[in-house]
Amino acid sequence: MESLTRLLPRTPQDVQKNLRAALTGAFERLDLVTREELEVQEQVLTRTRARLEEMERRVAELETKLK
Repeated sequence: MESLTRLLPRTPQDVQKNLRAALTGAFERLDLVTREELEVQEQVLTRTRARLEEMERRVAELETKLK
């Protein structure tokens, strides 16, 4: 029983410290991005989609002219 009590955290601060360390380690192993990085990539994707739609329209127009 004594060995078990040595393994258990002794104070709420110990619990918090251990939990914080465990969560920090878990988050570091995940491939996460910040909200800002996500928003930037959403803007890039929106612009890319708009360019693709314009290019598709132009290709269709050129194909029509060739017929």
